Amino acid sequence: MTANPSPLAKQDQSIQAWSWLADPATCISTNPSGPLAGLSFGVKDVLDVQSMPTRYGAHFPDALPAERDAACVALLRRAGAIVVGKTVTAEFAYAAPGPTRNPLNLDHTPGGSSSGSAAAVAAGMVDFALGTQTGGSMMRPAAFTGILGFKPSFGAVHRSGLFLLCDSLDTIGYFSRDLSVLRRVATVLQGLPEVRVPSAPRIGVLDGKDLGPITPAALAALEQGCQHLEEQGAQLERLPADPQLKELLILQGQIMGYEMARSLLPVWQASPDALRPVTVHAIKQGLDMPAADYHAWQARRRQLEQEWQDRYGHFDALLTPAAPGPAPYGLDSTGSSVLNRPWSLLGWPTLSLPAPGQNSPLPLGLQLIGQPHQDNALLDLASLLSPAAQA
Repeated sequence: MTANPSPLAKQDQSIQAWSWLADPATCISTNPSGPLAGLSFGVKDVLDVQSMPTRYGAHFPDALPAERDAACVALLRRAGAIVVGKTVTAEFAYAAPGPTRNPLNLDHTPGGSSSGSAAAVAAGMVDFALGTQTGGSMMRPAAFTGILGFKPSFGAVHRSGLFLLCDSLDTIGYFSRDLSVLRRVATVLQGLPEVRVPSAPRIGVLDGKDLGPITPAALAALEQGCQHLEEQGAQLERLPADPQLKELLILQGQIMGYEMARSLLPVWQASPDALRPVTVHAIKQGLDMPAADYHAWQARRRQLEQEWQDRYGHFDALLTPAAPGPAPYGLDSTGSSVLNRPWSLLGWPTLSLPAPGQNSPLPLGLQLIGQPHQDNALLDLASLLSPAAQA
């Protein structure tokens, strides 16, 4: 942090969205005529930014500045966007939360693990911010803070410069308050082709109740979203509970546990005091998982990917709640990700956006799930769902 707090640093004193802020004098666009010129952004602290330390939300007080940008950061800077700092993450993008508070109500969590990125955007500190998702690390914070969160198809954004927690799952995405900004960022990072969205898109609706308890308010928000979509000309089909959703949920947890343990083992060996007990416990559990089981899980995952494409590929999108309810009270828990993890396992693009017609003090989010590698079509569909998405 700079010695004399900037206006941004002062604004952040109560929210604590930032783990590192650049000197404002150095925040200058390298391409004032680029497609993202004039836009500022934050970077989740598991991605490298040149001249800023990467601490991963862990105890690394002496971390040296990164020598180069992550690939996504480099592309955004090349397009004229200005990076202003690193945002708080749960420790190594897993479970141990950071200090960030929800800017809409400081007594509530902003979600995790991309907590700082979502809070910085929701508080109007930056135009957009980079996050990552392994399970529900973007959809939940976006829902809890009332903004847009986009997780692209798996592999759509280059991951060089990201600390890989789970090689099979980790996906780089982005938050904004403005759908047009998300589209501009997607064009830079993904080079999305133009896609013609049907005038009456087919959308399958899953209420998610078979994955766990959903609050009445979240179910009511889903109904409001369905009504709004039908008014916009969408064709909705209410889908029965799919028993394989729970299997997808379990598989995601098993694969994540196995991969993260091996990813974090070198960190634990080199710096055992840097990690919190919940992270160390997860490493120990994951190391006990047999390799044969992991290969079987991956084989089953590939089967399910094909089965789900066969069953649901005729829809333009699926719709579910983005979270089981509003942001929980307190900062010890970042909320449940059960409604997000199946799609992270399948690698399908997802978009969290505020439900229309809300009157609650804390927002409720809806989750649109697109077809794999049809990211641009999903962003187009978002404009039908919520006036907030058309800002």
